[in-house]
Amino acid sequence: MPISAAEPLLDVAGLSTGYGKIGVLRGVDLTVGAGEVVALLGPNGAGKTTFLRAVSGLLPWSGRVRFAGRDLVGMSPRETARAGLVHVIEGHRVFTQLTVHDNLLLAAYDLPHGERAARAEEVFALFPEIAAKRRERAAALSGGQQQILAVAQGLVRRPLLLMLDEPSAGLSPVLVDRVLIVAQRLREAGTAVLLVEQLIEKALAIADRVYALARGSIVLEAKAGEADLPLRLEHAYMAIAAQDRSER
Repeated sequence: MPISAAEPLLDVAGLSTGYGKIGVLRGVDLTVGAGEVVALLGPNGAGKTTFLRAVSGLLPWSGRVRFAGRDLVGMSPRETARAGLVHVIEGHRVFTQLTVHDNLLLAAYDLPHGERAARAEEVFALFPEIAAKRRERAAALSGGQQQILAVAQGLVRRPLLLMLDEPSAGLSPVLVDRVLIVAQRLREAGTAVLLVEQLIEKALAIADRVYALARGSIVLEAKAGEADLPLRLEHAYMAIAAQDRSER
């Protein structure tokens, strides 16, 4: 179903979720427009990863999640990926006993063979570090290269929205910059990116808008280019930390 120009690509309203009886997120509202890069920032334990897991179908949730004009309630991770919403999970989640090339082919398992091969070549062009090791097992890659491969697996799907959870984890500064440059290129090509990242300056440099999450709730929403944003983020985090100390 096509979406109107005024409707966000991803529209989350009142999302609440957690793990069993442990609530993590409470009434989170967030939107991502088509071709937009949105950064989701916050301290450790704020619920950022939980948010991505809920949206991609890995966790049950209450509230409303609409993507590309469709209600995602009850959809599995496989169904959300087929709809064009791809979640690159934190950590080196690759098939270590398969070759780098086969990892990419497997990520596009439901496409015709020729199409899978073409998409793998597209991604190799973005990441020469793994292209040079295409015939090697993923286990032979460094931790940083495995993270690059995990991002590449997401890109093989040609998503409308790519959700990246801490893509800089375990990467050298050079590879961090390479991943973020790819995020910029995706935006230029019309792909939206929802980026969870601890490197705040790096995230702000490529994002259009920013949300800050703390204690399971959104505490700040702003355009990334606002001059006082780093200070506002600092104040928001400090206020939450002070509240936490007062409740102990």
